[in-house]
Amino acid sequence: MIVLMGLLAHDEIGAGAPLLVVPGGPLLAPSYLGELGGIPARLHLLHLRGTGRSGPADASDLRFDLHVDDVEAYRAHAGFEPVDVLAHSAGAAIAIRYALRYPSHVRRLVLVTPSLRSLGFGPDLAQLRATAESRTSEDWFPAVKDSLEAVLGGSTASADWAAVTPFFYARWDDAAREHARAADATRLPGGATAYYAAGAPVASSTELAALDVPVLLLAGEVDAFPSPAAAREAAKLFGRASVVVQPGAGHYPWLDDPEFFRQAIADFLAT
Repeated sequence: MIVLMGLLAHDEIGAGAPLLVVPGGPLLAPSYLGELGGIPARLHLLHLRGTGRSGPADASDLRFDLHVDDVEAYRAHAGFEPVDVLAHSAGAAIAIRYALRYPSHVRRLVLVTPSLRSLGFGPDLAQLRATAESRTSEDWFPAVKDSLEAVLGGSTASADWAAVTPFFYARWDDAAREHARAADATRLPGGATAYYAAGAPVASSTELAALDVPVLLLAGEVDAFPSPAAAREAAKLFGRASVVVQPGAGHYPWLDDPEFFRQAIADFLAT
């Protein structure tokens, strides 16, 4: 079902209580999320400003905190009070800022392999190196080795980061390659620069500790964006947070073990 409501377009999938879903990327259309492993909820997959059917938009309007009131306008129009919110990867920056600004409107907050940049954390390069060292025998590894070393050395070049895409997946098989290709086809050029533009807020420990909303951080065991260790450190900043580490999972855990992923989210939302 495809719906356009106010400023943001969205897709609806599944049945049950509503779950607002904020995609990552940053600024990918939500198609890459699929059905999120079949979470037992009515998923409202948002097309963020500038993406998918909610685009286009000026780059100056795409910084992550500028999306927060779009999410609130959608929630208010839909009449959800309060509502569960799930964010993946870079979408966590919006979802966390949304919960801080509108805490009474959020029942539960689920952060799936969340980017922690808006909390002041960088990628865990030690975890990335460890993951890479475990995969040196795979046939695609030689082609990405130079870019991997560049990223580990601090490169921010988009070409280097694009080359290390296999490390976002627990298995770089045909299904993962197709998922990456399809997601990249919806990527907004220059989206990351606009999303994290100058002036973007970094949540303070005081703000996070005062947030009276249950938060789940779900990390993939072999993911570096964030690593399980970084997710545990971030969880300490929140007043009411728990961590689940999905065994053998990368940055897209619903692809690696849909049953584990679905159950972990369902258990949290049911509490």
